[in-house]
Amino acid sequence: MFFLKFVIKNIFRHRLRSILTIVGVAVAVLAYGLLRTLVGLWYAGVDRASDTRLITRNSISLIFPLPVSYLERIRGVPGVKKVAYGSWFGGIYIDEKHFFANYAVEPKSYLELYPEFVLPEKEKSAFLMDRKACIVGNRLAKTYGWKIGDLVTLKGTIYPGQWEFVVRGIYHGADRTTEERVLLFHWDYLNEAVRQTAAGRADQVGFYIIGVTSPAVAPDVAVAVDALFKNSLAETLTETERAFNLGFVSMTEAIMVAIQIVSYMVIAIIMVVAANTMAMTARERLGEYATMKTLGFTAPHIGGIIFGESVAISLAGGILGVVLTFPAAHWIEVELAQYFPFFSVSRETILLEMLAALTVGVVSGIFPTWRGSTIRIAAGLKRIG
Repeated sequence: MFFLKFVIKNIFRHRLRSILTIVGVAVAVLAYGLLRTLVGLWYAGVDRASDTRLITRNSISLIFPLPVSYLERIRGVPGVKKVAYGSWFGGIYIDEKHFFANYAVEPKSYLELYPEFVLPEKEKSAFLMDRKACIVGNRLAKTYGWKIGDLVTLKGTIYPGQWEFVVRGIYHGADRTTEERVLLFHWDYLNEAVRQTAAGRADQVGFYIIGVTSPAVAPDVAVAVDALFKNSLAETLTETERAFNLGFVSMTEAIMVAIQIVSYMVIAIIMVVAANTMAMTARERLGEYATMKTLGFTAPHIGGIIFGESVAISLAGGILGVVLTFPAAHWIEVELAQYFPFFSVSRETILLEMLAALTVGVVSGIFPTWRGSTIRIAAGLKRIG
């Protein structure tokens, strides 16, 4: 308790310096936590992928289509429970700034394979019965103020023209990690229009989604599906939903690595600043430490006071940074919902933030502690006056 009082009094001897150091550590910890959360969210789609869903696409690239006639042959593969199909539409609403995912899908089987899209039965029935209908996620509907019965017009890019859809349902995610910024409409509606304008592109899909009976049979089903179409004009590549999502994430892996490096650099920079602050403090008090030694204080006593002050300042900044992380994450989730459907700070991130703050305190306190505890009495007393 005696040493704790010493540490607290020393912290407030230079209030402005201590406050600025605490704020600096807090900002660094806050930045570290938010950047780490961003990286984690980038991989969230991989983590929440289903073990019982496979994705089949063209083996060359996703941009190349597959015949819709593959459907029945895939259904006949042992271990396959249900099959859906669809195509990336890539339509633009208003302009390119208002981007959101939009797909043409076979509606009934697609919704059965994605139970995380929770849709009231009445709205689901209305969607299935109306070929011109679409369903949208709750966040997307709130962004643009869409209601049931509203008309939504998308400008086609892959499929040119003005495409009109009637909102027949607004789905909610089964949990907060479910993407709620998606528009889904009937693949048949797209195919009929394409058949009239570009017959050569009709009866083709971008991907198949395969629901398997259990995760254990997924590898065998993937091999069997690809074997069906080997040496055909459109060979397939079938992989788990996790592997499929990971393929997209890997395209931006260099960016994620760069963000992680920046987060570590932020901590390293504040570590240097804190170390300089503590070294300055110790240098100013060398005379005091020499006096304390003459009064009977040992090197461990003096070292403990200096080291404790460094750790206390850093932990205070860490706690402040953790506290600020939650309102900052909430602001990002609300104001940048278009880019971050959810921005949740995990318990692991909080622990790492506190560990980072503790590391700053320990590292920045090593040199001042050594210098203060090893000062010779005569050399220290020369600094007095």
